Amino acid sequence: MNKKIWIAALLVTVMAVAAGCGSKPTVAPNQTQGAGSETNVTEVEGETITEPVTAEPEENTTPTESTEGSSEGTTTTTPPSETSTETPATSESNQKKTITVFYTDEEELELHKASAEISYASDDAKYKAAFESLQQSKDAKLVPLWAKEIELKSVQFKDGALTLDIHLPDTARLGAGGESYALDALKQTFFQFDEVKSLDLLVDGQQSESLMGHVDLEHPMTRSE
Repeated sequence: MNKKIWIAALLVTVMAVAAGCGSKPTVAPNQTQGAGSETNVTEVEGETITEPVTAEPEENTTPTESTEGSSEGTTTTTPPSETSTETPATSESNQKKTITVFYTDEEELELHKASAEISYASDDAKYKAAFESLQQSKDAKLVPLWAKEIELKSVQFKDGALTLDIHLPDTARLGAGGESYALDALKQTFFQFDEVKSLDLLVDGQQSESLMGHVDLEHPMTRSE
């Protein structure tokens, strides 16, 4: 009886040893512990051994691309503004001419001639400048017969005929001798222009029989040959 018990116990012991030798360690699946670390769990003969495994960081295989503007900046060059320095040409330029002008003396005894320079841009302006020269003198001994109070209202020239329209205030009137000299000075001054063939003098647009009431006034006055 005792032999049977010992034989049975021996068989159990042999089987237990055989079972222990034949068992293989069991590797537990990897468990992730935090970012970038792993652990291996190994079971050996009923004991669990945990081994930390450090996982290498994954390399970022995605190349970093620098962001550039989709379009390159375009530099626009604005041409410098040009300032025109040209002066518009006038259709007529001023001309200068030296003419002969007639005055009298302080006693109104006779006519005296003198030179005057006029500037003009047209024929009408030339005749106006000539009339203004009759109204002023640079020599105190030469007295104008046409006072500055006399207004030249208009000038017309056509086909050799020159017409002057004036306004004559009472303060500009002369005596018989002065009126005669005034008309002679007017004719000699304007008939020096070759293109003037006749001269008509109007007072306020009207043909008057006499300029100042002493001498007859012709309409028109003509050049003396």
